[in-house]
Amino acid sequence: MGLVSGLLNGVVDTVKSALGQTKTNGASLLGTLVYPCLAFFLTNNPLPNGYPWGTLTDFANNPYKEFPKTGVVRYYDFTISRGVIAPDGYERPVLLVNGAFPGPLIEANWGDTIVVNVNNNITGPEEGTSIHWHGFLQKETPWEDGAPGVTQCPIPPKKSYRYEFIASLYGSTWYHAHYSAQYAGGVVGPMVIHGPTQAKYDIDIGPVMLSDWYHKAYFDLIKEMLAPHGSPRVLSDNNLINGKMSFDCSTVAPGDNTPCTNNAGISKFKFETGKTHRLRLINSGADGVQRFSIDGHKLTVIAEDFTPVKPYDTNVVILGVGQRADVLVKADAGKSDSVFWMRSTLTGCSPARQPNALAAVYYDKADTSKTPESSPWVVPDPTSCANEQLIKTEPLYPIAVPNPTFTQTMDIETFKNASDVTLWKFNGASARVNYNNPVLLLANQGNFSYPPEWGVVNYASNTSVRLIIRNKSPGSHPMHLHGHNSYILAEGLGEWDGTVTRPQNPHRRDVHLVRAGGYLVMQFDANPGVWAFHCHIAWHASGGFFSTLIVDSKKVQRMRLPGDIQDNCKAWDLWTRRNVVDQIDSGA
Repeated sequence: MGLVSGLLNGVVDTVKSALGQTKTNGASLLGTLVYPCLAFFLTNNPLPNGYPWGTLTDFANNPYKEFPKTGVVRYYDFTISRGVIAPDGYERPVLLVNGAFPGPLIEANWGDTIVVNVNNNITGPEEGTSIHWHGFLQKETPWEDGAPGVTQCPIPPKKSYRYEFIASLYGSTWYHAHYSAQYAGGVVGPMVIHGPTQAKYDIDIGPVMLSDWYHKAYFDLIKEMLAPHGSPRVLSDNNLINGKMSFDCSTVAPGDNTPCTNNAGISKFKFETGKTHRLRLINSGADGVQRFSIDGHKLTVIAEDFTPVKPYDTNVVILGVGQRADVLVKADAGKSDSVFWMRSTLTGCSPARQPNALAAVYYDKADTSKTPESSPWVVPDPTSCANEQLIKTEPLYPIAVPNPTFTQTMDIETFKNASDVTLWKFNGASARVNYNNPVLLLANQGNFSYPPEWGVVNYASNTSVRLIIRNKSPGSHPMHLHGHNSYILAEGLGEWDGTVTRPQNPHRRDVHLVRAGGYLVMQFDANPGVWAFHCHIAWHASGGFFSTLIVDSKKVQRMRLPGDIQDNCKAWDLWTRRNVVDQIDSGA
């Protein structure tokens, strides 16, 4: 993989941090040796029948039809505000959750209710916001999904919104802003839902967030991208592990007088010699496909997104934006004082100025000021930017794919409009959401007529929908459907030949990569609601790569929406009468 040679020589020649944690990451402790492992939560919370999920297991129970009803409510209070930090030493304005980047961990048990009160304190200038709880099914609560223009109006400045939903699936995931490309500015954080597992491990290290990083504000990047003659390729400036990485300040453009510090600091992890550790990998970036590894250590994958899988070993885990993988790592590659590099590299299909992220892994008795000298695995950079072969990733709980009641082909295309702006087209539309008229509220009122630029597809009463995604663009895309853990039936280059990989138990996940010039075949069983379906590359969604799916329209009409939804829209309408919303992109 050749990560440290040349480019980083002299920049990360030590693990001693030149900046304090508050300067680099605000109130966050993620990436430091004092960040706690996750044993405390399970041992200090109600455990009826030994665990909240009782006799339910990860291999013998259907997670989409049965989950424990714990009756436990987990309360969180978030304030989103502006701040200035330097995650890689380059100081820049950001958006923070409770003053932290990454934001606070949300932790719960399978079957708990999660309540998050989100306060919008974004000022100078003011902006709306919303939070999406990635991967949650939101069964019977689609209005809590957090997609403005789809399921809610944005939260106005100086107002708050209370999200409440059940953790009906378990595993590792994240939350992020879903207002324009706002999350690329810092509004992200990890979520862990504890549930049953047959995998044996000793220590839960917790979240390992992998993210490309940009030195310009997200809004400025969108303005450049969507300007006449602009480029749809948005280059990241760095790559981070748990919000940290060093940067070579000598590469800052001439005339840029932004404060910049070399060797700002990297994330550190402690392993116990001989013990097996669980790492919860999350690609929380805006664009890049990540390749994660730890020198000298095999990774055993036990879950992908919210799906426990039959364990398989690998040297490198590939994650598109939004994807997660839970891996087990045994600390048996050295002595008790050994030190190793942890690495995550943006693949060659990801536009990046500096693609290499590093962190340090210390065994029990290692000197934590010591710089690792380990060598990377020799693994060629993939040319296809695809996930692991589907034949390799098999869910523990088997579900056969049903016969689809409807099949649709959706094409991915790029085009230039009359102003010479490059945009994305998905299913024949370049989307632009209407913040003041969420589709869910309109559909609930029986209004199913929308402008074509909203990109709405109504699947009426179909119970299982098969989607054939054809990628006619030059890049790969992480496809994310809200409210569902879809069957992933096939993927590859060229045209689909009709073959389904393991039809008696196809893979299931909420994000999957479709290759450039290739296809992705996915299928979902109807979860009534209105759901966003989009490329999870923030810049592509901003450029129109976004669709809204109405699933079971009759049930959507019968839903009793809580008054908070209407009250929030009234507050947003009032704010927009007095303020101009500078929506220069799709808004998604």
